[in-house]
Amino acid sequence: MKSTNQSSKVKYIAYLGIFALAIAFPYISPNRYYLTVVTLGFIYAIAVYGLNLIVGYLGQLSLAQAGFFGMGAYTSGLLSLKLGLSFWLSLPIAAAATTLLALLVGLISFRTRGHYFVILTLCIGVIIHLVIEKWDSLTGGVRGLIGIPIPTSIGPIAFKSLESQYYLVLAFLILTIFVMSRIASSLVGRTFKSIRNSEELAATLGINVMKSKLLAFGIAAFFTGIAGALFSSYIRFLGPEIASTHLTFEFLLFLLIGGQATIAGPLVGTLLASAITESLQFMQEYRMVVFGALLILIVKFFPGGLVGATKTLKAKLEKRVNQGKKSGTNLPSKGESHAAKNRGFN
Repeated sequence: MKSTNQSSKVKYIAYLGIFALAIAFPYISPNRYYLTVVTLGFIYAIAVYGLNLIVGYLGQLSLAQAGFFGMGAYTSGLLSLKLGLSFWLSLPIAAAATTLLALLVGLISFRTRGHYFVILTLCIGVIIHLVIEKWDSLTGGVRGLIGIPIPTSIGPIAFKSLESQYYLVLAFLILTIFVMSRIASSLVGRTFKSIRNSEELAATLGINVMKSKLLAFGIAAFFTGIAGALFSSYIRFLGPEIASTHLTFEFLLFLLIGGQATIAGPLVGTLLASAITESLQFMQEYRMVVFGALLILIVKFFPGGLVGATKTLKAKLEKRVNQGKKSGTNLPSKGESHAAKNRGFN
């Protein structure tokens, strides 16, 4: 019990330290470029948390996430540009529209299994990308959308600076992490895990498998749509490439690096991959070669990702410590050993 309390205290202190670092980052960042990179990393992390719910907890590989990201971005951007809606109205509408599309896709795709489901979601992502690219009168086609307005002020708080937009994205990221952690520790999260382990067994236990899958798919799309809306208001320019399958595989790479079915994994993987990307700018053409080699190493040696590997190492260390304590209690004390020797001489 004492070790558990100490572990919880250490974890709580670590969370406070990370939160303090995130708050102070705009003031300790070497330049504004790093602030932009981290802000984009936070936006992508929100989308990766949605993917983690499907891949990590539900056990279904969806390749339509970039399509949902692009739909959220374009919906928010179009509502702001063409209808003049504020960011605070366009964001929930974009998230709701993305969720509705995901539920319609899920009704069809979840009737298939295995690689058929993966292929079908890949096709959905490609279709969304093609619609964005070819519907020139609505989306601007390959020209994209330019001049998307920034979020309007909330009272005295304006979002005109990079720092203020960083804190806005950080607030949404914290909300996403909180919601995902609550889902993971709830009955709903345990239901998702039971479906991941065995759909047949979950069905025999009375779980509505289709309903649970649709719920996970909808929640994931909702947060992916929010990430897309944040992206559109932050970058203020959108092109069809944000809905390409290339971005989907990047999201998947971020998740595999960080660790599936973990709360910290999506954020750790996204920030680490973003840092590696920036450090490899000088070899842009061969960047994916490096990422491919990195992915092979992680899958080979750390199948649970970096966060999963840390948890495994921590569990092994705790086991060794506990075994050492148990073996230590069986050893006689110095006084007992001296008394035993005296009895032997007598």
